[in-house]
Amino acid sequence: MNRPANVDVLLQPRPPSPLQEIRDDRFERHGVRLLLKRDDLIHTTIPWDTDLLGPVDLYPPGNKWRKLAPNLRVAVAGGHEQLVTFGGAYSNHLRATAAAGRLLGLATVGIVRGDELAGRPLNDSLARCAADGMRLHFVSRSEYRRKAEPPELARLVDAAGARGAYVVPEGGSNTLALGGCAELGRELRGVADVVAVACGTGGTLAGLAAGLAPGQRALGVPVLAGGFLAAEIRSLQAAAFGGPAGDWALAEDFHHGGYARVPAELEAFAADFGSRHDLPVERIYVAKLLWALAELTASGAFPHGTTLAAVVTGRP
Repeated sequence: MNRPANVDVLLQPRPPSPLQEIRDDRFERHGVRLLLKRDDLIHTTIPWDTDLLGPVDLYPPGNKWRKLAPNLRVAVAGGHEQLVTFGGAYSNHLRATAAAGRLLGLATVGIVRGDELAGRPLNDSLARCAADGMRLHFVSRSEYRRKAEPPELARLVDAAGARGAYVVPEGGSNTLALGGCAELGRELRGVADVVAVACGTGGTLAGLAAGLAPGQRALGVPVLAGGFLAAEIRSLQAAAFGGPAGDWALAEDFHHGGYARVPAELEAFAADFGSRHDLPVERIYVAKLLWALAELTASGAFPHGTTLAAVVTGRP
């Protein structure tokens, strides 16, 4: 692929994403102020070369740019021509990596969980990856679970035809990514008492908490069932910061049955919230986050006078 001439400009840090105050009686009646940290708008700061890139919908989706950009800088500086990464059939991270690869002229390979998907038509998410040039390699779920083991990782990468590629972990969550997500926390210093974000692999929460000021608290809403995320976050922070960093907690019971599950009640809530506030509500992460905050507010989890900031990580 051709490398754009302005690659250094494309990889510069983004300006802070905007804050939006939401007037919603489900929060106001409990004395809680709600702000949205619009990380879904990060792409609007990227200087597009439309002659080179084609349609402008090929942006790296939302907040994933915070994790990807530090890794992309290292990949480009190291002379890599190809990225390889991991994700499920509806992975925002795969879409972000595919779009970033096209943006920067890097070939991309996505190792996708579920070999049963190989013979089926691509869903909209994977079709978007393919349209952005990502080569998809499907593996069994048992193989995928072992990707953290170095010998199995090497075997998976070789089998995908990506030997020598720069490896970005699932969800983009590694030491470099946490540094990018800590900047999100620093942008929110002094803005809110509690900063909440939906969590997949936990990297955004781990970095966000580290960047917040003393007295602020980060709250993660896992979108997967299983109760494994706290240990993952502690491990990520130990690798990135040498130990625990910041005040954070998880609200575990708002996954609505698991990843990419959007039951009717969640769909109705998301549609209503979007209509009330003229906001495109992404269903897999953002809808679960907003639902959790409304439920927690109604239960009295936040004292009167609390300011909440919800991180909108992406668009539908």
